[in-house]
Amino acid sequence: MWCVHTLDHICAQVNYFCGWFSMSHLQSNAQEVIERLQSAYGVTTQRALAEALEVPSNNVSAWSQRNSVPGNAIIKCVLDTGVDLQWLVSGGLAKASIIQPKELLSGEALLKEITSNGGKTVLRRIMYSYGFSLQRQLCELFGISSGTVSTWVRRKYFPGDLVVACALETGVDLKWLATGNGVHKKEVETVDANNCIPHKVLESGVLHSKGVWEINLGFTFHKLSEPCFVTSSATSWVVDLENTEISNGRWLLGVDGKYDVYDVSLLPGRKVNVSNNTASFICGVGEVDAAGKVVITISTND
Repeated sequence: MWCVHTLDHICAQVNYFCGWFSMSHLQSNAQEVIERLQSAYGVTTQRALAEALEVPSNNVSAWSQRNSVPGNAIIKCVLDTGVDLQWLVSGGLAKASIIQPKELLSGEALLKEITSNGGKTVLRRIMYSYGFSLQRQLCELFGISSGTVSTWVRRKYFPGDLVVACALETGVDLKWLATGNGVHKKEVETVDANNCIPHKVLESGVLHSKGVWEINLGFTFHKLSEPCFVTSSATSWVVDLENTEISNGRWLLGVDGKYDVYDVSLLPGRKVNVSNNTASFICGVGEVDAAGKVVITISTND
């Protein structure tokens, strides 16, 4: 059993739960999950639970009828109360102590913080946690269509069920996964998270996660929202994965599912000229997947 004293410690030991959790567990017995939600908030009626979760009063009864509790409610309860995530979802282990520091977000402010991190932002954190480089891998894992994910991105939807599943299966920090704040669990054990960024190796068009790269990026004038260090056999790049609106410059692009770094020039008619040492072509803006903009290039002298 584990206790929660700050949001940074939520999910600190959920890797105990890894290996068997799937999306179906959130739907296996919704009524039992609802009862544990009520217990966590210290309420006895579904109406009171709806008020605590700040959802319409008939939502909770609808969850029971559909036998499915949305992941957003699970996340909000964990972050609101500090309750044990494993216990809340499955009933396993004793309920953890509930301690909520006064300075932490709660209620409506916390809910807004979570849902404002929807769309591509939260999907990137989920993919990074699993070590995926392609959206297709995420779709295959959860049995969802690429069209569904594209709709989430377009509508900036927050997929609460996926966030809960990812936290339980990978052991990442739920606060970081849901809001982007805090520290990713995979990084904190070996390096100072304030001076490290994700490291990926580009091999045959596929990005493989290689832990983190420790560097202080204070020397650059660029404001980087989501920096990542990408390396190949001869060249390395610092890429801002948050910047995906194609413009003139150097980009990490996916072409038919294969990634490489290209120099991009915008052309009339929403066309782009794309080139590097091995290829050069013109295509529509929507025909390439902009994974991020290159802000620093590091190459060796032969």
